[in-house]
Amino acid sequence: MQDFVLLAREAEVTVLTLNRPEVLNAWHRPMREALLTALDACEADPNCRAIVLTGAGERAFGAGQDLNETKTFDEDRAEEWIEEWRALYLRIRTLSKPLICALNGLAAGSAFQVALLCDIRVGHDGSKMGQPEINSGIASSLGPWIMREMLGLSRTTELVLTGRMMSGEEAHRIGLIHYLVPAAEVRERAMSVARELAGKAPLAMRLDKARLHEMTVEGLLDGLDSGVRMQRESYGSGEPARLMAAFLDRRGNQGKSA
Repeated sequence: MQDFVLLAREAEVTVLTLNRPEVLNAWHRPMREALLTALDACEADPNCRAIVLTGAGERAFGAGQDLNETKTFDEDRAEEWIEEWRALYLRIRTLSKPLICALNGLAAGSAFQVALLCDIRVGHDGSKMGQPEINSGIASSLGPWIMREMLGLSRTTELVLTGRMMSGEEAHRIGLIHYLVPAAEVRERAMSVARELAGKAPLAMRLDKARLHEMTVEGLLDGLDSGVRMQRESYGSGEPARLMAAFLDRRGNQGKSA
């Protein structure tokens, strides 16, 4: 059976790799659960002082939600889906150890959100980022909160309503990517940052991260709570299923003609 999250240790740094390269590391329940388990293990491991999160392959950190999973959701499954994300997002935000995202390509939708919830992001010009959910009929609840925290309301509104993707250069220019390097250097720069942070005072690191979580947790929980309400209404309407089916059909036809 495929390991959906690979774990490797390099001294005090643990590297976690999202491992569904055949679908550009798109999320489904088993991969969400595997990442949650891996992060729990990192938090409990006294020899782990920093974490690098990346994606398998050269094309994507993550393509976002696997539409083959969500295309059959009803209201109840949509609510369960948000609760799965709640567990993962709260685990990310309550880690006592720094989490560095190595963006080796596309980061769309929920993968974009996971990247933004990490502490530091390293990417390259091809690291396209954005919140394209509206194009698949999925309402955005948490993404707008994360982007507003970092970008302000005006730019957040434009990105949410258009669903457009940003280039790595734009994401770096507006502060979403902290280090922009050549594609071949993304992993090593992320490791270098992780090694630097692993050498910081662990108590101060834990307290600083806890304070950052305290400052933002109210908005995070509000975004998740609104996600339950919004997704129940959305999936109950049938609109996401229609748009996802049309999208998957177009993609399948393009693949056949290629």
